[in-house]
Amino acid sequence: MNSTQSNGTSLQIPVIDLSGANAQIADKLIDAVAQVGFVFVNGEGLGFTSQILNEAFALSKEFFTSPIEEKEKCAIQANNIGWSSMHAETLDPKKQKRGDFKEAINFGEFVNGKAQQSLAPTLAPHEANLHHFSVLCHELCMKLLRLFALGLRIDSSKGGEEYFSSRHDPLKGPSGSVLRLLHYPAVAKDESVMDNVVDIRAGAHSDYGSLTLLFQRASQPGLEILTPSSTWSPVPVYPPGTEANAFPPILVNIGDLMHFWTNGLLKSTVHRVVFPEGESEDRYSIAYFCHPLDKVEIEAVPSEMIKERGRESEQQNGKTITAEEYLKKRLAETYGWGKQQDAAQG
Repeated sequence: MNSTQSNGTSLQIPVIDLSGANAQIADKLIDAVAQVGFVFVNGEGLGFTSQILNEAFALSKEFFTSPIEEKEKCAIQANNIGWSSMHAETLDPKKQKRGDFKEAINFGEFVNGKAQQSLAPTLAPHEANLHHFSVLCHELCMKLLRLFALGLRIDSSKGGEEYFSSRHDPLKGPSGSVLRLLHYPAVAKDESVMDNVVDIRAGAHSDYGSLTLLFQRASQPGLEILTPSSTWSPVPVYPPGTEANAFPPILVNIGDLMHFWTNGLLKSTVHRVVFPEGESEDRYSIAYFCHPLDKVEIEAVPSEMIKERGRESEQQNGKTITAEEYLKKRLAETYGWGKQQDAAQG
């Protein structure tokens, strides 16, 4: 339901098996995300199971179908933690007349297995499960970050394979990493409140951090990627050839900070979530947004592969920014916080 039409052809996103020789996997990952910024990875053998995934989605549905009074008790705060209601986020404020047709709840970093936020009654008994899911996500991100560093041939004297992962180590300080449950309600086609031109489930945007992991359900499409030719290409929930009863590969995409870090070699790609054609159902997804430590300055990565690209972004032209500063800036734009309060709180 957006004026920019999809080209109807699904983009061919590579599927990478993370088992095997690290050097070969690293090169495949670099090639994949340098082209489209997205890649599927096999989650089996990484701690994820169908049971864990199904339980997480069941818990998500239970929370989002709970009374609004319960959800309001854990409303989102300026630290990006908590529940955001329908239309609270506007991911493409230049084009959208009102916020996204979705609601979400963000969980920040857990400390000693405990959430550092209020949990709704539906979530409190499952705190350990949420923590475990978050840990699995972070461990996968750390594995990917090491592979990216390996693929970029970062000199061992400059951090080598641990260059990125050491800057995402929760033992060294806080970060903006978030586990997010998402709910996009089905909307009837003939509903009078809809504007078929600009209303959208999630406006066009790029992600803010280093990496994003996305878990989806087979019958709930809607994610689209903006291609180099400026057309929208739908992303399949399951890559072609995936058996319906198989554990679904996890979709990974590059965020803005990794894009800046690597001077655009690892590509942060604009994407959106649209209402599917025909009758729709509620869409549920789970995202893990992996961010560097708040204090980390995003500056040029010591890699010859990146130096060869020349200078592209502000960060590489002498204007450094910390991960925390960048996240606050983007959140203020998304929620309109800058219009209501000092930017330092947004």
